[in-house]
Amino acid sequence: MSSALLDVKDERSAFTVTPQAEWNHGKTSLQLWLRGRFFALFALLHVWNLDRSKKGAPMFRKMKSDIQAVLDNDPAATGPLEVIFTYSGIHAIWFHRAAHGLYRKGWRTLPRIISQFSRFMTGIEIHPGATIGERLFIDHGMGIVIGETCEIGNDVILYQGVTLGGTGKEKGKRHPTIGNNVVIGSGAKILGSFTVGDQSNIGSNSVVLKEVPPYSTVVGIPGRIVKQAGIKQDRLSHQLPDPIVDSIRSLQAEIELLRTELAEVKSHPEPRGKLQDKRVHVPSAKDEQD
Repeated sequence: MSSALLDVKDERSAFTVTPQAEWNHGKTSLQLWLRGRFFALFALLHVWNLDRSKKGAPMFRKMKSDIQAVLDNDPAATGPLEVIFTYSGIHAIWFHRAAHGLYRKGWRTLPRIISQFSRFMTGIEIHPGATIGERLFIDHGMGIVIGETCEIGNDVILYQGVTLGGTGKEKGKRHPTIGNNVVIGSGAKILGSFTVGDQSNIGSNSVVLKEVPPYSTVVGIPGRIVKQAGIKQDRLSHQLPDPIVDSIRSLQAEIELLRTELAEVKSHPEPRGKLQDKRVHVPSAKDEQD
């Protein structure tokens, strides 16, 4: 009996995790994570020469502008090294530059592999066919999806959970075009082939289904323009109608009408006998036979 108990204790001790084992496991995981990041950055340095801007700007100059965009837009960023090694948004942009360069050369499978690896590492999915301008800032970034025919201008800010997607299964241009200096709040969905004008702001969790003029602020589901060029717009703008607001206002009008009629009835009460005389006789089936 005692030998059996000792065997059970030995088996339990074999499965006991010591603090030293936990430290070694965490150290190994950190080493693998850093190796993956360094490998990705090293691969980008070799592949990224396929992606050149129209002006032929060197790769490192574009990287510097990407880092500066993060420092300009995120007060939590303390320096370039922190941005390079800890900001998933900038990693996703660099992965996309490499994949997009291969995509423009006619490659299809390898760019998708790079984009899926980027999604695994950063939580941000950007199709290799998407066109992205300079100084894009992706804050946090988890859950962002950018479609194949999407076009993004310069100095755009995207927050987590943004979807720049398409509708239906049609071919060709089916994703939105985002202008310059546009800010898209967290959780916003912009669906369809239309343009969001320059200097526009899209509110968090908005669902935009129609074109947005420049210098506009859009909120709600579906998205409606509440401000354009600094001037407040009617909430029931004909450009972006809101059927929910229409229904609520219609119900409010009916309620006011019923209240008015009820007040008139209360102000002129009729005797009970007269009310009984006004009862409507509904003929029965027997009456109809007679």
